[in-house]
Amino acid sequence: MPISPLHRDDTPAAPSPLRLVRLRLRLALLTMAVMPMAISMALMNALLTPMEQTQSIYVLLVMVALTLLLIALTVWMSRQVLRPAEELDRSRSDLRKMYEVARADSLRDGLTGLGNHRAFQEELDRELEWYQRYKVPVALLLIDLDNLKLVNDSAGHAAGDEMLRDMGKLIAESGRYADRAFRIGGDEFAILLPHTDVDGALHIARRLQERAMQPRGGARPIPFSGGVSACPMLATTRSQLYAQADAALYWCKRHGRASIDVFHPVRDRAANQEASNELSAAIARVVTERLVRPVYQPIVDLTTGRVIGFEGLSRPTAESGFADPGSMFSAAEAVGRTVELDLSCLHAVIAGSRQMSVDQMLTINISPRTVEAPHFSADALMSLLSRYSIAPERVVIELTEREKVEDLNRLQANLGALQRLGLRIAADDVGAGNAGLRLLSQMRFDIVKIDLSLVQEGAERDSSRAVLRSLRELAARWQATVIAEGLETTSQLRMVRELGVGAGQGYLLARPMAEPTMQSVDLAAIERGGVILARTPSLGDALNASVGPN
Repeated sequence: MPISPLHRDDTPAAPSPLRLVRLRLRLALLTMAVMPMAISMALMNALLTPMEQTQSIYVLLVMVALTLLLIALTVWMSRQVLRPAEELDRSRSDLRKMYEVARADSLRDGLTGLGNHRAFQEELDRELEWYQRYKVPVALLLIDLDNLKLVNDSAGHAAGDEMLRDMGKLIAESGRYADRAFRIGGDEFAILLPHTDVDGALHIARRLQERAMQPRGGARPIPFSGGVSACPMLATTRSQLYAQADAALYWCKRHGRASIDVFHPVRDRAANQEASNELSAAIARVVTERLVRPVYQPIVDLTTGRVIGFEGLSRPTAESGFADPGSMFSAAEAVGRTVELDLSCLHAVIAGSRQMSVDQMLTINISPRTVEAPHFSADALMSLLSRYSIAPERVVIELTEREKVEDLNRLQANLGALQRLGLRIAADDVGAGNAGLRLLSQMRFDIVKIDLSLVQEGAERDSSRAVLRSLRELAARWQATVIAEGLETTSQLRMVRELGVGAGQGYLLARPMAEPTMQSVDLAAIERGGVILARTPSLGDALNASVGPN
């Protein structure tokens, strides 16, 4: 089964603006060459006698020479104008090619070679969009291995990894060309089956289970449970499709394992509705009782070591019932309460940032969904900043590239309003999301934050390093600041500094902390292998450091 998370591109290629400019220039030059001579000849034939025409031939030759000289001068001037634009266009094209190579690496699970969880989310969106446009059905098969923990405990994690590799290879060899397979968790796999209904998906799943249970050259059998749903037979949205397949999977897990079943609305709906109601109530409680606490991760100038700002992050409190921010936001997305949670976290981060120095910036994550929301207001955000005496020039709104933009016009209008009020806009997670470079080409960003996957791959792969270099060069032309996220090793730090990336953040430099009071980082000590911070972290900082992603 070929694994290519970027296998389908429905967007027609637009003609290059430079090609159109060159074509128009050639037409203009041709007109300049032909029109004066044609007009002169017509006038000579109409107004002059044959004798006068002979005498005027010298005048015509002089006119031709002057015209050709003018054309040559125009061509030379045009080349001077077009050359920088052509170089920029060429660098954009090279960047896109390198970017796609690096993204393909970041969307692949290193152990099995299948797509990873991020690739699954993007491909699921594409398949459902394909259905909406062309009514092409798609089925989803979720798989969970039944005894991986037992193998890990009895034979060691190396044996468990070998089982996962065997399962990945089996899935890849058993599928059709159009199918797409992913490892989406520790022992969880997903297979998207285009042009397939429920019966077809069930047949494919049972055939795969048969092969998994057969001995294969000494490899141990791989029992698994599976759940199936399909669009449009059972579901019509992404959340429905996944929730239904997941419900069928766990029904199998609770009723004997080593089986595969299709989502049954009557059997599973009550359980799903109950779980959905519980999640919705949990998110509502988090929002109304403000059960989130802010933490702040320093953003460091990679030349001087000075802390130039903090990224404000949100963590669920112990009373919230959520173990980490990922599960909290996933629950909010599942029940349609992302905007409420986003705004609540925004309030908590701004309220807790009053101890920052006035020369440090505060960056805040907001999903495109929130900025697009009808009740999002630039004036309300300004009022919140004013309440805590935070100048808008210090605030940066991070717009993640991971999430799909639904209403680009509204997004551009709201972000433009924020920029006019003095706030800056950052493109977050560049190199990670399904938008590719689309947001960078459609909007003006003041800051470009490069996703940790691209930064960490850059220390090991030339292709990713080339993308980083090109992004830095393009950002410089746009007069935008580049921040490298996810710095965790000295080799990564050394690499981004050599590329001229001006700022960075990550656990290597400093972990998220309760109070944004850090002033500087000793970069020389970090590169020598020991992290020395400008102040001693408090006990609260140490506790916060163990929670959530950097």
